[in-house]
Amino acid sequence: MGSADTPSEQVNYKPGIICWVIISIIFLILITVSLFLSAGTLNWQMAWVYVAIAAIIQMLDAIVLIPISPELLGERSRYQKGAKKWDQFLSRIMATIGPITIWIVSGLDYRYSWSPKFPNWLVIISAGLVFLGGLLGLWAMASNRFFIGMVRIQEERGHMVIKSGPYQYVRHPGYLGSLLFIFFTGLMLGSLWALIPAGLTCGVVFLRTYLEDNMLKDELAGYLEYSQEVHSRLLPGVW
Repeated sequence: MGSADTPSEQVNYKPGIICWVIISIIFLILITVSLFLSAGTLNWQMAWVYVAIAAIIQMLDAIVLIPISPELLGERSRYQKGAKKWDQFLSRIMATIGPITIWIVSGLDYRYSWSPKFPNWLVIISAGLVFLGGLLGLWAMASNRFFIGMVRIQEERGHMVIKSGPYQYVRHPGYLGSLLFIFFTGLMLGSLWALIPAGLTCGVVFLRTYLEDNMLKDELAGYLEYSQEVHSRLLPGVW
């Protein structure tokens, strides 16, 4: 999706920001509990690195977005009335059910040693791609003040198409960031079994991208023309 700047108004964004901060803290707690409870130990170095990466991404989100797009944080922290029914289901799988399953399976794998030990280079590269996925999501949010958690046309906010930032290269850079973060989580944590829920969750991301892209072509003015300029939905030169 895209956006256009509108004249600033005297709006109190503090409640929305506070709500977003609370949700972010709950998210980090959920990651920590899911990983270490399923692993049965706190002595898991890469899990702590993963939690640290997630925390750094959340802090960067706050540092970047609070000054330039505080209204976006408020929008992302509330229920999106009018969101597409199919997305109310898919967004929960992508943002909550899928990741929790990946964390739990990774923790159980660590506890019971289901997977062989990964080479250090694979773990390090996977950690870098997880972090890169988070940064790409931040870049997309910083470029698009309509980057909310569920799919809907935000007519009350003057929803428009943009072409700046990562949207110059792919039409759904936020979903590309999610793919990196989701898929490489299991590899970073040393779990082959986690690739099963990760692959299924990535499939949901592709489906959500396809459905949202078609909806935007039909309902958002200027998006069809934009799709003819930027041909790739997610993967440049591929799809």
